[in-house]
Amino acid sequence: MAKQMKYQTIKEVFRRFHELEPEPKGELHHTNAYTLTVAVALSAQATDAGVNKATRDLFKIADTPQKMLALGLDGLTEHIKTIGLYRQKAKNVIKMSQLLVDEFDGEVPSSRAALISLPGVGRKTANVVLNMWFHQPTQAVDTHIFRVGNRTGIAPGKDVDAVERAIEDNIPAEYQQHAHHWLILHGRYVCKARKPVCANCIIRDLCPFEEKTL
Repeated sequence: MAKQMKYQTIKEVFRRFHELEPEPKGELHHTNAYTLTVAVALSAQATDAGVNKATRDLFKIADTPQKMLALGLDGLTEHIKTIGLYRQKAKNVIKMSQLLVDEFDGEVPSSRAALISLPGVGRKTANVVLNMWFHQPTQAVDTHIFRVGNRTGIAPGKDVDAVERAIEDNIPAEYQQHAHHWLILHGRYVCKARKPVCANCIIRDLCPFEEKTL
């Protein structure tokens, strides 16, 4: 775990991220708040590409809680069987859809507490939905962000909650909205787990990581 990076260095890191990609986007396909929530819940221990492939046809016929309930558990299971843990995820999506209809008038709620009350929705999923759909500066810490945060010192922490707090506490306010997307994309394509592509890294001169691959 690297030491916490200084404020001015962090500001320069995100200035570069912003210059390279001013409006970073999540890679999960969705059409509304409901399909985003389902897609993020399905993405646990699965790749975005795998989820997108499974939901491409699913969301054409079930893009609301009501339509998902009409499709039913068996129909949903058939669509997502290529995704890891698909049986449990299918059960959660059906339960989530029923709760949305019963308790939230079929609408995805816009508070973290309400989102976390939904089956299959944890803090990370809630933060993604709040950030991507409701435009709140929330930080959804996945394995990529956890690695980048600790490897670079941008947001070090012993667990995902500590890294989330480090991002909120240390990254300048003007970069909070897109921070988690910049960090995810950087971890996914540049600062990889086994062999980081340091030669292509736009912040390598600011990064204290000693095992750079150049």
